[in-house]
Amino acid sequence: MRSEATQSDDLELRLLLEAIHEKSRYDFRDYSHASLKRRLVQARDRFNCASFSQLQHRVLHDPSFIAELLPYLTVQVSELFRDPSYFMALRTQVIPHLRTYPSLKVWVAGCSAGEELYSLAILFREEGLESRTIFYATDINVDALKKAEAGVYELDRLALFTENHRKAGGKASLSNYYTAAYGHAKFDKDLRARTVFSDHSLVSDAVFAETHLISCRNVMIYFNRELQDRAIGLFKDSLARRGFLGIGAKESLRFSAHATAFTDFDREQRIYQKA
Repeated sequence: MRSEATQSDDLELRLLLEAIHEKSRYDFRDYSHASLKRRLVQARDRFNCASFSQLQHRVLHDPSFIAELLPYLTVQVSELFRDPSYFMALRTQVIPHLRTYPSLKVWVAGCSAGEELYSLAILFREEGLESRTIFYATDINVDALKKAEAGVYELDRLALFTENHRKAGGKASLSNYYTAAYGHAKFDKDLRARTVFSDHSLVSDAVFAETHLISCRNVMIYFNRELQDRAIGLFKDSLARRGFLGIGAKESLRFSAHATAFTDFDREQRIYQKA
């Protein structure tokens, strides 16, 4: 049985999420409760608030506060070619199908600071598909989108990025795609020349384009079942017939109401194809 303190905490958390929804366009009410609560406990400590109610007070009375709180509400952790076997599967199994299209649209949903976008842009360049592809990089966090558009990462992350790229079947040195200076690596602006960066919410926004590949990894893991269903429904509606959807290793379409709209393409790498 939950303690009285836990019940009060949970009630205050729900009211905080309602306040955020009322005062902004952000809706976190259907995010996974346990994960969101852990991150907001960190925010509560960071902003020296004794309770979620004090956070709620700041949301209601300080118009600039939601922007400060947003990094705690969204998870911005990624790396270039994260899970190299996923990108190897795209390279060796999905790309041959995509080559048959005269033009391509790729949606990186929940792009965070752009690591997944640059991974796909490099892969498509190496496979000769970049010039006929438009990439859509979307996220609800405007600051993350600015970082994605800048394409600048700390230099000490490049060793891991380089190793991931090699394991993903990279056909050139990763250093060909960036310039290093002053402790940072800036990726080639041509890699994002065919990218549309946009503020888009899987919670409340609609489909905006027909796409051939959607990569949305480690985003839905923070959603509850209803919100996962909404996101998967958006992907189903966005994908062209026989289009591909890649999701995170700990995510699944198995229990979704839209599961029958997809077939397993590579079960191990969580790559699905629209039926």
